[in-house]
Amino acid sequence: MLTTRTQSGRFLKQLVIGATLAATLGATGIAQAVELRFGHGGTEDTAYHLGATRFKELVEDKSDGDIGVQIMGNSVLGHETEMFEQQMAGALDLSIINPGLITDFSSTANVFSIPFLYRDQAHWQAVLDGDVGREIADQITEETGVKVLAFFGGGKRQIVSSRPLESLDDLKGMKLRTNPTKPLIAAWSALGTEPTVMAWKEIYTGLQLGAIDGLLNEAEWIHRMRFHEVAPHIGLSEHDITVRLLTMSQMSWDRLDESQQQAVMEAAREAASYARQVQLEQDAEALDLLVEEGATLHELDRQRMQEIVSEPLAEVVEEMGLTELRQKIANVE
Repeated sequence: MLTTRTQSGRFLKQLVIGATLAATLGATGIAQAVELRFGHGGTEDTAYHLGATRFKELVEDKSDGDIGVQIMGNSVLGHETEMFEQQMAGALDLSIINPGLITDFSSTANVFSIPFLYRDQAHWQAVLDGDVGREIADQITEETGVKVLAFFGGGKRQIVSSRPLESLDDLKGMKLRTNPTKPLIAAWSALGTEPTVMAWKEIYTGLQLGAIDGLLNEAEWIHRMRFHEVAPHIGLSEHDITVRLLTMSQMSWDRLDESQQQAVMEAAREAASYARQVQLEQDAEALDLLVEEGATLHELDRQRMQEIVSEPLAEVVEEMGLTELRQKIANVE
């Protein structure tokens, strides 16, 4: 029979073990207090995925393990529009979205379809990181119920052509595949092209068969899709630098406490800055690869292009109610 002292000692030992186990389980529970699902459409080597991974690392660190992130890339949760709708319904927490795909939900998102919106890369960065960028983010949030945390992006858009582009005259009559947005159609029509709608998956064959003469795209995707094999001429228009929205369901945001929200915002801004730099570097590397693989680069008169599109573009921007916002962007130093 155990003595009272022995029984008491064992009881105290069990209490200590129990308390230690409870503390461990409690810490584990705290570490997974919030688990966010992050869907995106990129493969593992894209700035999408690298930026998402950086966000995961940052938010877990800044929240002291209170927020976990599960990344689901490569469009396993659907197309970007579908993922955005999932966020609107509260079924998905985070994603990276092309603003051109959500203009049915947000008229403000149309601003990113205006060509020649930025003077240069430094201006683009200043817009996205400054007060105007925050204003745009807040307006899209109000219109959609999906919170815009920060901005990814960084691909410089060029003209991909099956024929040489020695001057702007070579654009005349070109069947140019482009997105069917009013600013793009107005600008490229003014430059003499024939804007043409064609599904993304049909572009390569369309170039082969002559159904289109060219398209607008950034170097990374020209190379990934091998468009330069059938359209080896690249006109350096740099008419746009891509912007992608790092978004969060408002319902998911509202479930966070103040310290968690602060951790998410800080992580979002830092991850976005990192992802933009990655994208810019990948874009430059892809342009070099295109030249190595036989593409010909053609310098174009960007100033003259902007003069040509100025008036028709201004009319369309006014119709869309974006004149004031466009001017605010232009005024950013």
